[in-house]
Amino acid sequence: MKASLRHSPLPHSSMPNKVTIVEMGARDGLQNETLVSTDAKIELINQLSETGLTHIESGSFVSPKWVPQMADSDLVFKNIKQQPNIIYSALTPNLQGFEKALQAGVKQVAIFTSASEGFSHKNINCSIADSIKRFEPVLSAARKQNIPVRGYLSCVIDCPHDGSTSADQVAHLAQVLIDLGCYEVSLGDTIGTGTPIRVAHMLEAVQNKVSTEQIAVHFHDTWGQALANIHQALAMGINVVDSSVAGLGGCPYALGASGNVATEDVLYLCQGLRIETGVSLTKVAQSGWDICRALNKQPSSKVSLALMNKALIAK
Repeated sequence: MKASLRHSPLPHSSMPNKVTIVEMGARDGLQNETLVSTDAKIELINQLSETGLTHIESGSFVSPKWVPQMADSDLVFKNIKQQPNIIYSALTPNLQGFEKALQAGVKQVAIFTSASEGFSHKNINCSIADSIKRFEPVLSAARKQNIPVRGYLSCVIDCPHDGSTSADQVAHLAQVLIDLGCYEVSLGDTIGTGTPIRVAHMLEAVQNKVSTEQIAVHFHDTWGQALANIHQALAMGINVVDSSVAGLGGCPYALGASGNVATEDVLYLCQGLRIETGVSLTKVAQSGWDICRALNKQPSSKVSLALMNKALIAK
């Protein structure tokens, strides 16, 4: 008698039973899209709050000169319907941004640096070492206010200016961010050139320095490898994945970089692997369709488009 496929064991025993999705669409997604209204942002976050997501990055307190799409983050935070079981975080590059975030009622923040010098200079106009120094007062202030801080490390595979990034450099900087006080480090393949074997090499180096429980992954899908890379990360025990509804976004400082991997596609992958997320795929897809209408564009998520076509056929 044939064994049921539904109940057969999965091939990777180290895969997690549950994965936390960190939704990036309202920040990392919209910061590289056409300007949308504050009301549209608020509606997106409120919709995402009904999907089962537990962490939604909702804005960024950076200079409006450099990222005008995030200039209304204070209004967004003051007007969204925050639910007690959801983290609504914001990106804060310096102490001034952190103080503005506090005034807006933000309860968790994130800081970011690069694993490559070239990208650090282009993105935040300083060296990696100087960016770390800027974070020290932010971490100190956050400790006093009991505000958790997440760290982002970009260009962990390749840099558009410096080429290939050393896995040892990524591991070292991940440890620096943890030692500074970040509870977790999100490792970003900013230009989406990573492949599973390169991701495995990078993650192995980081796991030798930092606990797996403190590592998240953040893949862009420029070369179509994001889901394969996420599968590799899951197989190595990573259980926190950043993604963006409808595949929105990109990187304003990395020409040609497409958006984060779509949340819908990650949810479908996890469903297929029988990994729990607690997130409704259909509700996330609806949120993506609505914000894409506001942006006058199609979702880049293949799963979202498939669901859309299925719904049209059903009608």
